[in-house]
Amino acid sequence: MEREFEHRLTEVEARSKSNVHRLDEIERRVGVLESQSATVAVLAERMKNVETNVEEIKGDVKSIKGKPGKRWESLVSQIITLLVAAIAGFILAKLGL
Repeated sequence: MEREFEHRLTEVEARSKSNVHRLDEIERRVGVLESQSATVAVLAERMKNVETNVEEIKGDVKSIKGKPGKRWESLVSQIITLLVAAIAGFILAKLGL
């Protein structure tokens, strides 16, 4: 009977050592996962900042691209106004006014 208890105690001790080793490995992995989780959170925040900056840059680029078109429209409008004024002036001069 004593041999049986000794044998069972030896098995329990071996299983205990195995379990301790497994728990140590799990704790190490959990530590790695926590570290990775913190890193992902930092990366997500940085990504949000990058996205905000990209949106600002896109708005600035659209604004810059629109300036030459606005200038052209203004120039054409001024030329048309000048031509209409010249034609009106010519007609008024012919009428003697």
